[in-house]
Amino acid sequence: MRRGSLDVIKRHKVGPRGWLSEAIVLLLSIWVLTVPNVVWAETTVSGDAEAAVFSPEYMADVKNIELGKTLWQKQCRHCHGASAYPGKAPKLKPYKYKPAFVYKRITNGFRKMPSWKAVFSTDERRAIVTYVMDNQFSP
Repeated sequence: MRRGSLDVIKRHKVGPRGWLSEAIVLLLSIWVLTVPNVVWAETTVSGDAEAAVFSPEYMADVKNIELGKTLWQKQCRHCHGASAYPGKAPKLKPYKYKPAFVYKRITNGFRKMPSWKAVFSTDERRAIVTYVMDNQFSP
């Protein structure tokens, strides 16, 4: 029997279950391609007022950096400081982060890290972000 295009179509006949599995694969592919966009949207700080806080001027303000450093030394270094490795918390790599991402982690916590929303004010959490993102930061 000759192998023409009609034979190929007959051999790859898809039944009702085949269409369902193809639809599932298609939907999963679409979901996988859109999830990074959703995750990125969640890592930004909502609202123009909060986002403006992380302007280059705010991040370079010495008062913010010093307050952040003081708060870091008081609370954060116990888990993230140099003497805590290896062990309690992952080593921080600020060069990989954006300020909004760090703010969200401080505010809401992540995995074993607790939320600091009830402990630090909004301004204090923002100050910690400025210190962590600053060039002088050293856990």
